[in-house]
Amino acid sequence: MTWQTWTLYALAAIGLSLTPGPNGLLALTHGAMHGTRKTLATITGGSLGFGLIIGLSMFGIGALLATWAGLLVIMKWLGGAYLVWLGIQLVRSDPIDISRSKNASSAKFRTLFGQGLVSAISNPKGILFFVAFLPQFVNPRQSLFTQFLIMALTFIVIEFAYELTVASLADRIKPLLVRAGKNFNRVFGGVFIAIGVLLPLRG
Repeated sequence: MTWQTWTLYALAAIGLSLTPGPNGLLALTHGAMHGTRKTLATITGGSLGFGLIIGLSMFGIGALLATWAGLLVIMKWLGGAYLVWLGIQLVRSDPIDISRSKNASSAKFRTLFGQGLVSAISNPKGILFFVAFLPQFVNPRQSLFTQFLIMALTFIVIEFAYELTVASLADRIKPLLVRAGKNFNRVFGGVFIAIGVLLPLRG
């Protein structure tokens, strides 16, 4: 993976992490309920879950590439179309309703860790998204495992930092999401659309 490709991936991963989602909302809720230190368990569980999802996605991509290397081009275009569709859905969606957030039943490390893990892996759209997202940055002529490590670690570090920030600023961020939630959806829906349109054109 070249430095330029990694930079594009990191920027796209930042945009993905900043998009309101179940794990960010869970970190926000637990941060307000239990404090930043205990919410580290939630964030750690979510990070592990994302690592597993990325691993499964890369395994599927690798299996397809082993059958036909030229399939990567098709995957890029289909993935790009899927990302555009997700962006449109996000732009059209209503703001996240914080009052519906899943409340933690216990402040124990094991419980919070498990809730973060389950939140990351229980959404079937997660694997589908990464199967669409990761091929935009895969070089079939380089080690798929090395690229997986780089992309997984990069995303996990970015997501961990984002969720930790959300948890530590929970009381301040909640009113912001209530007031500007629709604008958040529009901005980050636009990010998905841009990724879906521009990245497959990189060849």
